[in-house]
Amino acid sequence: MNRSETVDAWMASYDNPMKPVVEAVRTVVLSADPRVEETIKWQAPTFVYKGNIASFFPKSRKHASLMFHQGASIPGDFASLEGDAKDGRTMKFADLDDVASKADDLTRVVIAWCDMQDHK
Repeated sequence: MNRSETVDAWMASYDNPMKPVVEAVRTVVLSADPRVEETIKWQAPTFVYKGNIASFFPKSRKHASLMFHQGASIPGDFASLEGDAKDGRTMKFADLDDVASKADDLTRVVIAWCDMQDHK
C-alpha cells in the first residue's frame, strides 16, 4: 500500500468519532489498486492517480463520507455511489460493518477510475 507519512500524521491528530471508519476506508482504497496514492489536499486525506480520485469530508461526525470528485464519469454501475451532481458522487459509511459491506463496491470504483485514467 502507498501509505503517506503526511496522511499518517494527519490521521494521528484527527479527533473525530468516525476515525476508525475513516481509517478502514483508507485501507480499502489503498489496497484496491497499487496505482493509488494518498496526500493531503483541502485539509483532508485525498486519494490520487492521474488526478484526484476522492477526498474525505473530515468534519462529518455521523458517518465517514468519501467524495469522488468526478464520480459521475467513472464507468460502471456502483450501488454505493450516491448523488446526482454533474460531476461528483459520494460514498458514505455508517460504521465498520458498513465499510465491510461496501468494500467490494469501493474497490471496483477505485480500479475503474485507475483503468479509465490509463485509457485517456
